[in-house]
Amino acid sequence: MKAVRIHEDGGPEVLRYEDAPDPSPGPGEVLVQLRAASLNHLDLWIRMGLPSVLKPRILGADGAGVLANGERVVINPGLEHADGRITVVGEHMDGTHAELVAVPSENVYPIPDDLSFEDAAAFPLVFETAYRMLVTKAALEAGEWILIWGIGGGVGTAAFQIAKALGAQTIVTSSSDAKLERARGLGAAAVVNHDSGDVVEAVMEATEGRGADVVVEHVGEATWQRSLQAARQAGRIVVCGATTGPNPPAALHRIWWKQLTIYGSTMGTKADFEGAYELVTSGRAKPIVDRVFPLADARAAHEYLESGAQFGKVVLSIP
Repeated sequence: MKAVRIHEDGGPEVLRYEDAPDPSPGPGEVLVQLRAASLNHLDLWIRMGLPSVLKPRILGADGAGVLANGERVVINPGLEHADGRITVVGEHMDGTHAELVAVPSENVYPIPDDLSFEDAAAFPLVFETAYRMLVTKAALEAGEWILIWGIGGGVGTAAFQIAKALGAQTIVTSSSDAKLERARGLGAAAVVNHDSGDVVEAVMEATEGRGADVVVEHVGEATWQRSLQAARQAGRIVVCGATTGPNPPAALHRIWWKQLTIYGSTMGTKADFEGAYELVTSGRAKPIVDRVFPLADARAAHEYLESGAQFGKVVLSIP
C-alpha cells in the first residue's frame, strides 16, 4: 500500500510518500480501506520528535473509509486498555495516513450517507478532546458563557461547534480579524482580537460584568493571566495544552479569591468519543474542513498546518 511515513525526526522534508507493508488484522481487528484522514498538531509533534514513537511510523490519528463489506466507517483514535491507559492511533501504532489501517473492531463506527469521508475524518480526535473538556469535565450548560482561545485551530473550532450545539454563548479569540469574522458568521456571540484587543474587557462587556462561566485554555503562558481574570466568580477553567509554554505566572490568589475550579483534560474515553459522535452524526455539530490535500501531498499539508492559516481541519484525500 501507499503511506506517508517518517524514518527520522525533523521538518516536513522527512515525510516520505512510499510503499509500506499492508497491515494484517489481528484477533478482534478489522481492516479499513481509508478514503480520508485528517491532520492534527499531534502529527507535527510526532514528526519533530516524540521519544516514545518507534520508526518507521505511519502518521495520522483520524480516518474514515470502508470495511470489506462496504460499510462506511469512522475510526475512534483512542485505544482503551484494561489497565486504564489510552493510547492513540498514529502515535503508539501505525496510523491513518495510508491506504489501509488495521484497528480494533470496537473502534469503528458507522457514518451516515450524508456525511462525507472528509467531514467524518475531520472530527474524531479534536471533537473527542473538546467533548471531554466541555461536557465530561466542565459540565457546560445551555445559556452559559464560554471563552474559547484561538478559533480556527482544531480543538478551538471543535469546542466552538460543541458549545453551540449545547446552547452555550460563545466568545472566541484570534489574532486574525478574518477568522473572527468567519466565527461571527458561524454564530459566535462575541469576538475579540487577542493581539490588538482587550480580551478581559470584551468578556466583561459580553457578560454584563459577570465573566465567563467556562474558559477553554490550551495556550498557556501567553493567555493564562487573562483566563483567570476573564473567568467569573466560581467559574471553571479547563486546560488541555500549553502551546506557548507550560509555566505561566500562577496568580494563585485569583484562584482562591474567585473560588475557581481548574480541570486538566486530555484525549477522551470511549464514552467521550460516543458523545461527540452523536453530536456530529445527528447534525447538531458539524466539523469544519478548511482544505483537502491528496495523500501524496502530505508535506504541503504539514506546511500549511504549521503556518496557522487554517480555519478548521486540514484533510488528506485517499483514492
